[in-house]
Amino acid sequence: MTRDRCEAQPGFVFVPGGEFIAGSDQTERDYGYAISAQAIADSPAEIAAAAQRLRDRRWFELEGDRRRESLAAFCLQTHLVTQQDYAEFVTATAHRSPGITAEEYQTQGFLVHPYADVVPYLWREGQFPEGLGEHPVVLVSYDDALAYAQWRGEQDGGVYRLPTAAEWEKTARTDDGRCFPWGNEWQDDATHWAQSAPYGTSAIARYPSSRSAYGAEDMAGNVFEYTSTLRNRQEVTVAVMKGCSWDDLPGFCRAAYEHTRPVNSRHILFGFRLVLTATEN
Repeated sequence: MTRDRCEAQPGFVFVPGGEFIAGSDQTERDYGYAISAQAIADSPAEIAAAAQRLRDRRWFELEGDRRRESLAAFCLQTHLVTQQDYAEFVTATAHRSPGITAEEYQTQGFLVHPYADVVPYLWREGQFPEGLGEHPVVLVSYDDALAYAQWRGEQDGGVYRLPTAAEWEKTARTDDGRCFPWGNEWQDDATHWAQSAPYGTSAIARYPSSRSAYGAEDMAGNVFEYTSTLRNRQEVTVAVMKGCSWDDLPGFCRAAYEHTRPVNSRHILFGFRLVLTATEN
């Protein structure tokens, strides 16, 4: 994908090829634990205890060692796919609307949020919840995202896919290994996280500081994003997710952090964006 072709496609940004710094070292992970603890505790003793609890859970120990990787240039969607975007797909194809039943939610597990928090995001009669058109679509699975990508290509002649975890990480931190899209120091007002309003998703592109140097919006906060990078965990196929969500602590919003969930997961914290790999012209 050339820069000219990418920049000719509305809603996409060009990310040049070359090396970038991926992963994290122990210094960065310790920083992640520290800023997360500072967000939930007050006194020095409480902060130290909270940081140790996070370390004991090894939240940041699966990120991969800090290293240099090389990628070819690619063309990434500027914004997360929104509820309105996805509604056009559902209307055209009769694909399953975003949602999950209470029983499915219980079976799925990872119940940090009660089902009552899910209800406001359930679609009714093929319509997304009122007022959320410009919010990222959630309650979609990995396969739903792939189906959307295929449908979009049928509409405009493009070839679309999910970004790899490495592509997503490079976009968020550029080639200099910064922790966040805006730099190396956490900023409370830079993105939509656990201590910012509203409770739940926010409209896309509301946090200029979370725009990457390449121009991609919401590269920290709001929702986790599916990537095309898959792994096998205890005979279950899981997708690597990047980005952190609206209920996460600061350390999780570092570009190096990664999260994995089964590919059939549907949750109010999970959304996606696409990569354009080819056009008909």
